[in-house]
Amino acid sequence: MERTLTPEEKIRRAEEIYARRRSGYTRNRVATVNVSEEKNYGLLKKMILQILICLLIYFIFYLIQNSNYVFSEDVINKAKEILSYDIDLQGMYTQFVDGFSNWNSENVNANVQTNIINTNTVNEIQQTNTINLENTLSQNAIGGAQLQNVVMEDIQVSADGDNKQEEPLTDDEYIKTNFSLIKPVEGVVSSEFGLRDVANPIVSKNHTGIDIAANTGTVIKAAMDGTVTVSSTVGEYGYHIKITNGDVSTLYAHCSKLYVKEGDVITKGQEIAEVGSTGNSTGPHLHFEIMRGDTYINPRNILEF
Repeated sequence: MERTLTPEEKIRRAEEIYARRRSGYTRNRVATVNVSEEKNYGLLKKMILQILICLLIYFIFYLIQNSNYVFSEDVINKAKEILSYDIDLQGMYTQFVDGFSNWNSENVNANVQTNIINTNTVNEIQQTNTINLENTLSQNAIGGAQLQNVVMEDIQVSADGDNKQEEPLTDDEYIKTNFSLIKPVEGVVSSEFGLRDVANPIVSKNHTGIDIAANTGTVIKAAMDGTVTVSSTVGEYGYHIKITNGDVSTLYAHCSKLYVKEGDVITKGQEIAEVGSTGNSTGPHLHFEIMRGDTYINPRNILEF
């Protein structure tokens, strides 16, 4: 069982602990002083070296002054004139140290100011880019719609002599520049892209694609690489497939059979469906669409039919 300390023993033990801590603090201070003394010792060595150099110079001039048989009288007189000057070595050393300290401080301040300016410039650029991004997203997503794979900037460079001008790519040029498409099926174009004068109520007046007439069961091939994002058998399009690659999509509608399902990765030229007349259709054909984002593109501007 642990013995209970008396008040006198507690006081004595506290004094011993305090003495040990104070002894450790003193050792730390001595170590600090020693480091400072080592620095001062380095300065002392430099001053001694400078004094020895000055003494050597004085000795050389002394030899010149007392060597009449080697040097001319003019040289000796000039040496005497130099030796007559009162040289303040301590003052010269102080001026050198002060000048070096000022020069070092000015360089440090200049570097700090340069870094501040560079940081401010980077912040301004980042703020500008953020504002531009927000403006672009707000313009492309009016009404709360969220667009994926937003293309921030499409640029083509046209050379006019030595002067180059940057012009934005149209959607047609963008698709032809960045993607390679093929015709999805062989057949005769039965209805063009755009507005059309029709009397049949099941046929849309604003045609968002191009109709290619072909026999039922004719195999349809993928016009480009991509991923199947829609594979459905319901709606006005009937049996239809949508393949997406980045912000560009192709749609194949009114099919009779579908070979692929949502999530399948498709390669250009792969067989994906068969021609049919499902949905709002008046005969067997393929309704083929090309879209960039929410914009419909005339397939004739991309392919030859």
